[in-house]
Amino acid sequence: MRKVGITGNMGSGKSLVCNIFKSLDIPVFDADQQTKQLYNESDIRLKIQKQIGKSVYQADGKLNKAKLAQLIFNDPFAMQFIRELMYPRLHKRFEEWAKAQQNSQCPYVLYEAALIFENDFQSHFDFTILITAPEALRVERIKERDKLADSEIRQRMDHQWPETKKLELADFVIQNDGKTMLIQQVLEVHRKLLDEA
Repeated sequence: MRKVGITGNMGSGKSLVCNIFKSLDIPVFDADQQTKQLYNESDIRLKIQKQIGKSVYQADGKLNKAKLAQLIFNDPFAMQFIRELMYPRLHKRFEEWAKAQQNSQCPYVLYEAALIFENDFQSHFDFTILITAPEALRVERIKERDKLADSEIRQRMDHQWPETKKLELADFVIQNDGKTMLIQQVLEVHRKLLDEA
């Protein structure tokens, strides 16, 4: 069974494309969703509170996502600490999940995450898929989805590589520009991955 990383910058439409793959019975590991679960594990919570501060969690023990985002996007040390704490645990969870999918006889699985290339994770996968979209369109999508100010969007985008750099590393590219037929592109990539599997 092949492992395929699927990535794209903020607002590129990763979730939309992954939903199309799901409709083709391809299992998708949502790294963002899994990371949210990890933040609630007691040992992770204690380490973050000790290193970054208790304000990152609310009184009920739940993560204060806005506070965490504010900290890590303004403090390189905090961002590095979170990456070193979370990514090994996340990768282990993915490997366990992927192993469990082998019983389903699926030809490949997808790992959906924004920072695959930035974290040099591409070596963990047999192939990578990059979702692209014009920056102006991505900004509009983020505004509508997350209700963030332009300055906040720019700050977060600055932590991601430009698409041009990722294009050099990706095995497959899907354009989600609102003009090019999306389903047709997914089906073409799916066919090629089936051939490889």
